[in-house]
Amino acid sequence: MRPRRCDEPVAVRCSGGCGLAGMGVGVLVGLVALVLIGGQLGAHGAGQLGAHGAHHPGDWEPGRYDTCPKVLHDRYRVRGPDGRWYPTWHPPTVVDPATGRRCTFGHEHGRNPAGSKLWPWIRDLQGGLPFGYANAALDDWHAARGITGAMRHEDHVGHKVEWQNDVRLEFSTPLGRVPVSPPVSCDVLAKLHQGSHSADALSMNLHELSYFARCSDGTELATTVLSAIGDPGSFTRSCGRGVKVVVDPNPPAPVVPGRGVRFIPDRTCVERHVLVPPGSFSQFSLGLYEDWITANELRTPDGRRLAYWDPHFAVFNPARYHDPRRPSGLGRTVTACWERLGDRRARGGPCEAVPPGLPWDHPGSPFNGAHREMYVNQIWLTNRGGPRVWYTDPFGNGASRRPFPGSIRQVVAPVDNTRPRPLESQAFGANRPYDRPGSGVHAPN
Repeated sequence: MRPRRCDEPVAVRCSGGCGLAGMGVGVLVGLVALVLIGGQLGAHGAGQLGAHGAHHPGDWEPGRYDTCPKVLHDRYRVRGPDGRWYPTWHPPTVVDPATGRRCTFGHEHGRNPAGSKLWPWIRDLQGGLPFGYANAALDDWHAARGITGAMRHEDHVGHKVEWQNDVRLEFSTPLGRVPVSPPVSCDVLAKLHQGSHSADALSMNLHELSYFARCSDGTELATTVLSAIGDPGSFTRSCGRGVKVVVDPNPPAPVVPGRGVRFIPDRTCVERHVLVPPGSFSQFSLGLYEDWITANELRTPDGRRLAYWDPHFAVFNPARYHDPRRPSGLGRTVTACWERLGDRRARGGPCEAVPPGLPWDHPGSPFNGAHREMYVNQIWLTNRGGPRVWYTDPFGNGASRRPFPGSIRQVVAPVDNTRPRPLESQAFGANRPYDRPGSGVHAPN
């Protein structure tokens, strides 16, 4: 049974069918991957990832199930547009040159960006995919304004890449989907920080999103922002009808109201759809499906919109759900596999192979956040006659033709590509989970 798509009342209406459809993960291993994807190894050596110190998301440390050393992990880095070094995409397993043996990092970052048709363009624009660039820009933006105590630093493992080449744009009609006329196709690549293993997203709505698109009609968009997905301090129950769950009525700074919504499973969803009576099967796609619907804009200081894009990002097997019975509010999904609620329990699906007491971060747990899908929706540009390069604050506001402290360089083609009606949504990625056997992928991921 497929999860709910567009029939929920949300802040951003998804037109058509809200979805994206299929890709396989291409994996480079060993030193070849270090050269092709790491961007630049450079003369600074491994592990020196810029001026942000220990809180920088590059500071990944091996866990109890991980066999690759930190020094190898830190070779996957790229110099960002600000001249500082940042971690970047890497495969979940590589050959350790020190031992000649394959080792595992325990986490994955989605699809290898080198397979995207946009990859040469992205590297020309900014050297690669720097993870945490918008977080660092926010530090600079705050510092320039004398703001303290409002940092937003996301962990390393949550950065996820997805892309699709040759997406043919479509409209919905009463007779079904039809291609846009004249035909238009787009190449799209997205990188979102989507932590589906921790309590962070239960209350925090700011998540780094890099989005790149080039289309045959002249559309070009290359952006990085801290996407404000829904309201701070709360999320929306994924199995309900727009039920908002307040986790922190006084969330810490930075507090930025957002559009879109974070649909996240909670205890109600687990009891309603996973713990079922005899004779029923658990409906994991209803009880645990997680969907983040973004709605992003670049705007000038006077409020004029330059660009709008609204991809969605869904997770089939998150490692956590919200459990208000716990002080942390954090419930571990895998524990529902052996839980009993009277005669109700998990029946069928991924829980059938889970032994009681399996640690939540064990590589054998099926709940590791590695099975996802992305939705390509609208990409609207209203920049006819404007410059191709703009500089905005980390949230996409205050667009200027000149850089300023904490600004991010955004590329918007000088065109107006708006259409008389919204495009049909298209889904990609559901058939390519990133935890193939032997990958060692496990939560936190």
